[in-house]
Amino acid sequence: MRVVNGIEELRQLTGQNIGVSDWMWVTQEMVSQFAQATGDHQWIHVDPERARRESPFGGPVAHGFLTLSLLPALMGSLISVKGIKLGVNYGMNKVRFTSPVPVGKRVRIQVSSRQVDVDAEAGVANLIWNVVFEAEDTPKPVCVAEALSRYYF
Repeated sequence: MRVVNGIEELRQLTGQNIGVSDWMWVTQEMVSQFAQATGDHQWIHVDPERARRESPFGGPVAHGFLTLSLLPALMGSLISVKGIKLGVNYGMNKVRFTSPVPVGKRVRIQVSSRQVDVDAEAGVANLIWNVVFEAEDTPKPVCVAEALSRYYF
């Protein structure tokens, strides 16, 4: 876990490799709960037997947006910013789901900081993170994203 103390240390993150997160399991229960919450009940996610028989992926896979939604938890295992009032997800510039995440695999992220903009007068810092999601035993990334965070100080 990398601890960043305040805006001055946050400012120094531009271009730095932040690291690799802890692994997180993607379970069928998680996928089913996500389907229930979002209304996306496509069979490749929620019908393991049919997915094993008919899917080109050989079994059930996580929703792409489920994978992306793990970003805050995975980032939380990587970096902690102290000396601020609040940090929020501010959006995404780019997201690509480059490979499916098989249910029962673990995922993690590799993160680097692309850009840090501090507006001292407004009391905010905006960061752009380059994020690569990996699934265990999967040869290529499962998602690549450019994520935005905003910190208030």
